[in-house]
This record gives sequence, C-alpha cells and structure tokens, in this order.
Amino acid sequence: MELGLVGLGKMGGNMRERIRRAGLTVIGYDRNPDLADVHSLEELVGALKGPRVVWVMVPAGAATQSTIDELAELLEPGDVVVDGGNSRWTDDEKHAEELAAKGIGFVDCGVSGGVWGLENGYALMYGGDAENVAKVLPVFDALKPKGDFGAVHAGKVGAGHFAKMVHNGIEYAMMQAYAEGWELLEKVDSVTDVREVFRSWQEGTVIRSWLLDLAVNALDEDEHLERLKGYAQDSGEGRWTVEAAIDHSVPLPAITASLFARFASRQDDSPQMKMIAALRNQFGGHAVERK
Repeated sequence: MELGLVGLGKMGGNMRERIRRAGLTVIGYDRNPDLADVHSLEELVGALKGPRVVWVMVPAGAATQSTIDELAELLEPGDVVVDGGNSRWTDDEKHAEELAAKGIGFVDCGVSGGVWGLENGYALMYGGDAENVAKVLPVFDALKPKGDFGAVHAGKVGAGHFAKMVHNGIEYAMMQAYAEGWELLEKVDSVTDVREVFRSWQEGTVIRSWLLDLAVNALDEDEHLERLKGYAQDSGEGRWTVEAAIDHSVPLPAITASLFARFASRQDDSPQMKMIAALRNQFGGHAVERK
C-alpha cells in the first residue's frame, strides 16, 4: 500500500517512519523542504497510484481546511482523505460532505501517543463509513501498538475526533489530580521524599498509569520542578469537551475544574482574588496585602 502524508512535524515525521518500518510506502509533504519527499500537494497526489489515501497531519482549523480544499481539487473519485490532526468533530462532518460531493471518501482519526508513538505505537480512534475505513486499515495496523487493543472504529464520521476529544478531557483531569497531590505532598514537613512516594505508586496501586510514570520521569530530571514555570497551555480539546458536555447536559466537574485550573496558571496576579480580598476586608475587616 502507498500513503500520502501531509505534515511531517513532531507527530507526522515519526508516523512516517513507523509506517515505513511496517513495509508500507509513504510519500510525505511538508512546507519545510528539508522534511519533505515531494515539494507540493500536486506532486504528492501525482506520485500515488489510485485509489489514493492521503493522511493530513496539520494544525486544526484554517490549515486543515485549506489542505482539504486543495486535495479536493487534486484527488479523484474513490480516493480517501484521512484527517489525523486534532480537528473538531463538527469540522469532520463538513469536510466529509464537501469531499463526498466529488466522490472522495473521508475518515477522521484521533491519534494519541505523542513523541513515544514511534516506538510504542499510536492509539487510534477513527470514524467514517466502513468502505472508506477499509482502504486505510493497513496504515492503522502499522501505526497501532502491538496486541489486540489500541485502535477502534468509533462510529460515523466525527466519532474518531469526538472520542479523542473526550480522551484528552480525561487526560486533563488525571494530570490535575496528580499535580494537586504532588503539591500537597511537597507542602508538608513530614513527607521528606515526594519523588520516591510517587515512584512507589507505580506498582500495586490503583492510581498507577503511564501519566504517573511520566511524572516520575519529570521528577527524576528536576526533583522539585524548580526549573519550570507554573504555566500550562491548553490545546483546545479540553474546551470542546466542556462545551459538548453543556450541549448534552452531562456534568463534568473534574474535567471542567482542570481546564479552569490551566486558565488560572496564566495569571500572575489574579483579578478574582483581588475582589475576594476586597470583599473580606469590607465585611469583616480582614487584612489585605497592597502593592
């Protein structure tokens, strides 16, 4: 099988290598000519035999839309486009409809694995018609971890990215729980080796996980995380998860709180806490700290 792969950054570049290791042919395009096998989408499509499969790994939003728009003019009926980026599931429905008008199939695929995926494999959640999914299965098999699990046909178009979005929302909450526990352990005088407490949890406990293993890795590199700034960005999928929960009246208190905690991390001097301090001073005469 041949695959066209658009976007050869941190994820895409490693995915190209893993697919090639499985014996499949990958022709990659990236705006950075040092990474690319070909130098335009037109050249990429021309180098593939039909029916073609082109996998898009570019940032969600305008970049994905423009890439799919261009592919729609270059591909032929029977070809398939896979969006493996972090697109919103509602965009998938739009892209599928636009491509279907030209006889081109569409599959959305949420990909998890980060920088470890090359060696460990990527967890894949994909959505789309069975006919289109079947054309991509050899690539899914090459990318997934060894064993029976790690890849799922989640449902209709959009289901893959929706599942990946919920996965990332859960990830937010799990990371927040580890972070809060770590801070509390660091705060008390009686616990003298927080890093080793975390390490002890890696075996035999109900909270052991890959995220816990990564936390221990981080503490091995910087025991008290003194070299880091307490600022956490969000990719957008946490926000989409909370918005979907509101739309479907599903309570997500832990995931929502973890998202808001990231917002709080970006404030050097919290405006909300200024108001709380002012109110405590007004009603109770409590002391305030002034600049």
